[in-house]
Amino acid sequence: MNQFTRSNPSAWEQRWHPFREEWILYNSARAQRPWSGETKPFEEKPGPAYDPTCYLCPGNERIAGQNADYQGVYVFTNDLPTFGPNAPEATAGDELYRAWPARGTAEVVCYTHDHSKTFADLSAGETLAVVQVLRDRYQQLAQRDEVKQVIIFENRGAVVGTSNPHPHGQIYATNLVLGFIEREREAARRYYLKTGEFLGQAVVRREAASQRVICETDEFLACVPWFSRYAYEVMILPKKQVASLGELSEQQAADLAATMREVCIRYDNLWNMPMPYVMAIHQAPTDGQINSMFPFHVEYHPPLRSPDTMKYLAGSEIGGGLMANESNPDEKAAELKAVSSRLFRDEG
Repeated sequence: MNQFTRSNPSAWEQRWHPFREEWILYNSARAQRPWSGETKPFEEKPGPAYDPTCYLCPGNERIAGQNADYQGVYVFTNDLPTFGPNAPEATAGDELYRAWPARGTAEVVCYTHDHSKTFADLSAGETLAVVQVLRDRYQQLAQRDEVKQVIIFENRGAVVGTSNPHPHGQIYATNLVLGFIEREREAARRYYLKTGEFLGQAVVRREAASQRVICETDEFLACVPWFSRYAYEVMILPKKQVASLGELSEQQAADLAATMREVCIRYDNLWNMPMPYVMAIHQAPTDGQINSMFPFHVEYHPPLRSPDTMKYLAGSEIGGGLMANESNPDEKAAELKAVSSRLFRDEG
């Protein structure tokens, strides 16, 4: 057993996050400390298949339009976008206090017309349809001159700030490269120039040889990575180098959809409740630079340490930027691997 597969990180151990190029502090013993802070049940009950008050359900009115009477996946431009195609020129700023127009667009992707479902409830065909639409939107948005980055994400659950429980994600197409993505691009570039190897594939090789893989297909694996920042953080990685959704073959798209679906099922089965999380698809910028080395991956960040306890950021994390993980990645992976791959809501 080597240093990347040992089961018990030492107390006060720091681990290097190769994608973000930052240190993560580990001390799993702190998880046993007495807790007198906030605890509350986070279980959310499924709604009806159609909610007349939901602005994402088929046919319903929104702030700036009306939804089509859609079935399956539905995409529309956000009524209150963070980025806009006609953002005005900046009127203030200098070399120190710089300003730049936030040009681009923001889209909403409804995974299904059924208000009562989550990604975990979708069929294999339905999840594949979502991934295919996301791949298409990435390719279409990447062609816009002003778009330098396409970030796709999902906020699931009220505890992470979701304003609407209807199953959906969002797409931001921006005129800037986001900070984490820029850091990952530069890390991958430096690693390749130094070793001749793709950074993402180096990580895949190490994770595949560990006990942290919770599920896999021919093309993808999902793991609680050695350098995870949250207790139940999961990363989905391709087994062959790809830089973006746009490079996925049909088989890779199908395997990615199947892996994402199983991750969500295992999350929900862990405590027999819908697991809140933030999901983000990290992929190559679209700014015309050489981005073939980018380590495409999908990240899931659940905020819960237990069914009724949040992971709150402490002073060293907010004030100093040093994330602390009070769990053992190998043990958390084992918990997720031990649950059924069939959604508990479908059993019985």
